[in-house]
Amino acid sequence: MTRPKPARPFVLRLAGGFVRAACRRVAPAVLAAALGACAGPSLPPIRTAASVDVDRFMGAWYVIGSIPISVEAAAHNAIERYRRDADGTIDTLYTYNDGGCRGPVARHTARGFVLDGGSGAVWGMQFIWPFKADYRIVYVAPDYGATIVGREKRDYLWIMARTPTPGEEIYRDLVARSAAEGYDPALIRRVPQPGGGCPAAAPGDSSGPG
Repeated sequence: MTRPKPARPFVLRLAGGFVRAACRRVAPAVLAAALGACAGPSLPPIRTAASVDVDRFMGAWYVIGSIPISVEAAAHNAIERYRRDADGTIDTLYTYNDGGCRGPVARHTARGFVLDGGSGAVWGMQFIWPFKADYRIVYVAPDYGATIVGREKRDYLWIMARTPTPGEEIYRDLVARSAAEGYDPALIRRVPQPGGGCPAAAPGDSSGPG
């Protein structure tokens, strides 16, 4: 009986390259490439919001702080928009001005899946079929005016609000809540928004709830 030939080094390198590329590819804001093949330290489970009204969570959120993935490292006027479709999945659009308040507009899309129907806080965010990135609503304010989205690996973080400038006290509280879940506050980047580091309106910018 003919024994199967071992995989050629080129094939092995190609497979390894695919996994590494998958770990780097992102669809921001969501965004974030947490594929099972991506290595990471063992951490205690991150706490999530006890209950999230997913329909109420829909709409536009201004990203006011983040531990960003590389592609959004210079984001200004960043907004994450959610729309729940008839099949229950969540159409996600992330827009921002890249590199400055009047920089070119970047747009990234993904599709969210609510994985924990009990709390509504644990999602999978799909930017490359069939993989779903870890995406967890760590906190949402009682009035749904602010939220924190994180991940078990504590690698990426998005602090968001319904308005671009919710106030310094609210921002500091959200940073403190993130730190309590294992995030390093020194890594959190304050994202410039209209009235908070950027002009009220920039030509062609991503700002606004529309």
